[in-house]
Formats: sequence, C-alpha cells, structure tokens
Amino acid sequence: MQVAAAQISAQLQRGLKSLYTVHGDEPLLQQEAADTIRAVARAQGYTERTVHTVAGAHFDWSEVLAAGGSLSLFADKQIVEIRIPSGKPGKDGSVALQQLAEAAQGNDSTLTLVLLPRLDKATKTGAWFAALESFGVTVQVEPVERRALPQWIAQRLGAQGQRVTGGEEGQRTLQFFADRVEGNLLAAHQEIQKLALLYPQGELSFEQVEGAVLNVARYDVFKLSEAVLAGQAARVQRMLDGLKAEGEAEVLVHYALSEDIRALKRVKDAISAGRPLPMALREQRIWGLKERLYERVLPLLTATELSHLLQAAHQVDGIVKGLKVPGWPTDGWQALQRLALQLCGHCASPAAKTAAVRK
Repeated sequence: MQVAAAQISAQLQRGLKSLYTVHGDEPLLQQEAADTIRAVARAQGYTERTVHTVAGAHFDWSEVLAAGGSLSLFADKQIVEIRIPSGKPGKDGSVALQQLAEAAQGNDSTLTLVLLPRLDKATKTGAWFAALESFGVTVQVEPVERRALPQWIAQRLGAQGQRVTGGEEGQRTLQFFADRVEGNLLAAHQEIQKLALLYPQGELSFEQVEGAVLNVARYDVFKLSEAVLAGQAARVQRMLDGLKAEGEAEVLVHYALSEDIRALKRVKDAISAGRPLPMALREQRIWGLKERLYERVLPLLTATELSHLLQAAHQVDGIVKGLKVPGWPTDGWQALQRLALQLCGHCASPAAKTAAVRK
C-alpha cells in the first residue's frame, strides 16, 4: 500500500503495520515521516531498535535477516531499521528484502523500517520494491517545489501558532523567507523553530522575520542549476554570491553547471537522432523538476549554442584549476558567473529576453 508523506499520521491512526518503506530525496520530510512511525511504534512497546546501513556490494544481509527473526533479552518488541543510501540493494539484498517483506506478515514483535532515496520508475517496478509495497506501507516523500515553499512555510508557522500579517505584506514576508533559504527545507525548518523561540504565538511582522533569517541562508550548489535552467538571472547572481561567501568549492559549482550543459547536449543529440524526448530524458536519468525544466529549455537551445556552451565550460574548468584562458576572467568565481549567466540567458523565456533587451 502506498501513501503520501502527509497521510502517514492518518494511516498510523488506523493501525500500526509491521513493515514501512520511506523513499524520497528530501531529508527533512523523510526524517519526519520516519520519526512519526518510530514514535507510534515506541508508544506501542517497540522499545528496542537496531539500525543497518547497506554500503557496498559485499554487505552481509544475513545480519539483517537474523535481526528480524530474533528478539532482545530486554524488549518484547523491536524496530529493525534498514538504510539503503544508494537505493540499490543488489542481488542478495533484493532476495533478502523480499524475504523480510513476506516474513513481516503477522509479525507483531518486529517492525521493519526501510529508508531509501528517490527511486526511478524502473527500480519501483523491481521485485524487491514490489514486495515491500505489497506486504507493507510505502511512503513516498515528494520535494517541496520552490513556488510552493511560501505556502509550506506558512503552514509550518501555523502549526506552532504563528502567522504572517495578511495581504500583500504577508505574501512579501513569505517570499522573502523562501528566497533566503533557497529551497533548503532543513534551513527553513530551523528558522521556523527559531521564530517560535524568539516570539510568542500570534502575528509576525516582516521586520521580525527579516531579523531572524537575514543572515542564515544556506545555498545549495545543485539548486543553482535549477535557477540557471529557469532563466532567473537575479536569483543566479544572488546564489553565486552566497556560495562564494560560504566558501563553497569552485570545482563543485563548475561541476553542477557543466553537468547540465553536457546533459542538455546529449539529450539534444538524441532527439536529433530520432529519439522521443521522454526516452532521451530517461536515458540521461533526468526526472522530477529537472525533467520539466529540460522540457522547457531544450526548444530554446540550438545545437550550435550548446556546442559553444560546452566549449565555454571546458575553458572555465581550466580557470577554476588555476589556468589562464584568453578572453576570460582569471578569477574563478567571475568565470563561473559568466558561464552561469550565459546558460541562464539561453534558458530565459522569449518574453524575458525581450524585456532584458528593452532595458
């Protein structure tokens, strides 16, 4: 049975199952879903907990199978937690997970909790995941997209008895909050909790929110590529400034930008060779928000433009490693800025490009 993360509390109220699988790429929401399951389990006597992290191709699954079939001397019920950071349990793991899923039926003494990253469609159709879904409850954690972040912040504030002022000022406050945390839910969560400590329940002014979160934004280098592909030049510049101020490695920023350029070029070439766009994106492992961004920008980019961008990325690679390239800034961050804004300019909507020219 599959449920959304927002529905897990309601499902638990209907009765605790013996097998749960939580999968998704948003650490905060995954942690909260798992914490909710653990809290209900502890209240029902599951006081012992063992954690197994699957790492490498030679992981010993026999320990996990043994843990699921044995009880501690000190507890009547236990939680067996299996973390698979790669999302790939391997051949032995696939068999073991199917055995654990089948054994969970009618097992009132062991609760098995499996934690996974975001899974692609092919993985979710595999036998091991099908067994987890068939014999237990799977909780899919969806990321909060940037346009939905202000409302998410408002809901979290409301849960702790706080709210922003009404009308346009309140929307400006929420948008400011969302801009400062740049889509990082963990950072947003921490600042929301801070507001609960700083101010009583009730209405929050823009000045109160601004004072609490002004200097705490955490910039994510991989969110930068989303801003670039969305054609948001001002946001890109702000994020680059933030990444530089926080001491982010230039090579990591370059990797994020160049990887998008290479992927766009490969998808464009595949389409030119007759492959349907969905198939080309899938072959390059592009999905979710990135998939929608690629679908939007690919018609805006010519093969020649992508070739020039690829050459520019190669040149900037040398600059961030200390080389000098004619016609480019010698400073790595300045070169990264030029590369990012070049790609961003190509990805901007025709209307935005026209507006920029008029300015």
